[in-house]
This record gives sequence, C-alpha cells and structure tokens, in this order.
Amino acid sequence: MKTAALAGGGPAEASPQTKVRPTVWVVKCGNMTRRIFDSGRELAEAAAAVAAERIVSACAERGLARVVASTGVSQLEFLEKLTALPGVPWAQVELFHLDEYIGLPGSHPASFQRFIRERIVQPTGIVRTHLIDGMKDARETCAMLGAEVGAAPIDLVIVGMGENGHLAFNDPPADFETEEPFLIVELDQRCREQQVGEGWFASFEDVPRQAISMSVRQILKGRAILAVVPEQRKAEAVKKCLEGEISPMAPASALRLHSNVTLMLDRDSASLLG
Repeated sequence: MKTAALAGGGPAEASPQTKVRPTVWVVKCGNMTRRIFDSGRELAEAAAAVAAERIVSACAERGLARVVASTGVSQLEFLEKLTALPGVPWAQVELFHLDEYIGLPGSHPASFQRFIRERIVQPTGIVRTHLIDGMKDARETCAMLGAEVGAAPIDLVIVGMGENGHLAFNDPPADFETEEPFLIVELDQRCREQQVGEGWFASFEDVPRQAISMSVRQILKGRAILAVVPEQRKAEAVKKCLEGEISPMAPASALRLHSNVTLMLDRDSASLLG
C-alpha cells in the first residue's frame, strides 16, 4: 500500500490526560480523497465526524439536510459513533436509504428498513424518513421513492462497498445508464453469499433473489458522497474499483466519476492497493 501523505503523524504517547491521535494516510486521487486509518475504530470515528459536519453545514445553509444512509455490518460501528455525536440537528434531517429486499417484511432481522429504524431513527429521533417497504408492489415503490428523492438535491450519500464491488445493491454488471432513481435488481451469487456470511440469513436459499436499489446515477447526484469501507474481506473489491477500469463489472468504480467523494478505509481494506 503506497501512501501520498501522512496526517496527524504517528501515535502520540498516551497518558491519562492525552488522547492518542489516530494515524491516517490521506491520498488525493483525482476528485476522490482516500483516508486510510490504522483501525476500524479510528475509521468509524473519523467518518462520523465527516458525516456530522456535512449534516450541520447543510442545515445551517438550507435549514434541512437530505441524507441517504447505507446499511450492513460494515456500517455498524460508524453509525454507532455518528448517532452518539452531540450537536447534530437530527430534527432537520430528511432520511432515505439505499436498498431493501423484495418480499422481506420489515420485522425480519435482515430487513434494511428495520436496520435504519433501530440504528438511526430510534437513537436520533429523526421524523422525516422514507423507509423502503419490501412487501409492497416493487414497481410502485420505486416510482414513489423516485419522486420523493428527486424533490430536492441530496446533501450527503453514505455508501459502503460489497465484496463483489456492488454499490447499494447494484451488483455487477451494474446499470450505469439508467436515470431511474430506484430499480428492481437481481442479486448475484456472491452478494447473496455475503449476506449469509454476515449472519443475516441462515442459508443461501433464504436470501431473497431480488431487491429495490437506488441506482448508480442517482447515488452520483448527491452533493457529497461518503464511502465507509472497513475490513479485509473488502480489500479485493477496493483494489478492483479503485485501480481497475471504471466499469459496470466493478460498480463502485463509478464513485471515481463524482466530484466530491471521501473514501474511508482501514489498513485491512486498503491492504491490496498499489
């Protein structure tokens, strides 16, 4: 892993009165800023600070922050840090999320609307939410969500990256052309295996085959994108999406087309970068 700049220096000597500064490598690649941390904890804390700053800034400028949230195991520590930060005007936040399984009730442990309710809405008291209901007619839901998300610009889109390089549930080959804000997508084998591996489903057969997902082009319409991507199991996808071609076969490579992306990695997820 090559690094262009080191911010914060090495760890300071610890004492009861001194907080150890995180070690972070900052690499500017085109319009994308990569920040690589020693640990997932440091990544989560820094990502929470970036997200909070974006929300506070949008609320100060426009009286409202329109935010799209990501879900999954890799987002848990980050969301815990973010929702615990003081001074974030959650009452002025309008919240969307990226995706949901078709045919999965909101009470299911793997439901993303349940994830959003329990890990963002309940801790913060956000009132304005647009939760995706996987039990309703999927086409009608896509149309409704598209109208809602398109009503005004999105201030911050928070994303992760799948083990197969997916962005939201846009598995390879992803549709880079459609202008539809939300799509019905087919989940590929590796994506479905990831959901079992993360413990959301007991078996591969239990994972739904289809989902509603925000489209790649809609994600790229956000004013700012924050990508939170820790863990070794994401290293292969990180390398392919950052160092390979920008291609539907590496859906998250589309992030390199955006003018304001901050990518948060830890040593493990960045370990294969050249």
